Amino acid sequence: MNRFERFSASGEAEVRYLDGDFRVVRPGTFVRCAVTGQPIPLDELRYWSVDLQEAYASPQAVLARMHPDRVRPG
Repeated sequence: MNRFERFSASGEAEVRYLDGDFRVVRPGTFVRCAVTGQPIPLDELRYWSVDLQEAYASPQAVLARMHPDRVRPG
């Protein structure tokens, strides 16, 4: 998906995560972070797992999912 593409559909998108890119399966304006549950606008989506097919809102969310023993509380 090109980051400049826009969809007229609102709501949560269904996305297939690929290496270095992603493909929108069902149009929408955002996906949810697998760790925090917060909505991530598609044009701001930077972090995801191809193996788990999950999106993450931040590098800290990736760390929390991949290495929960390394995340400090608070």
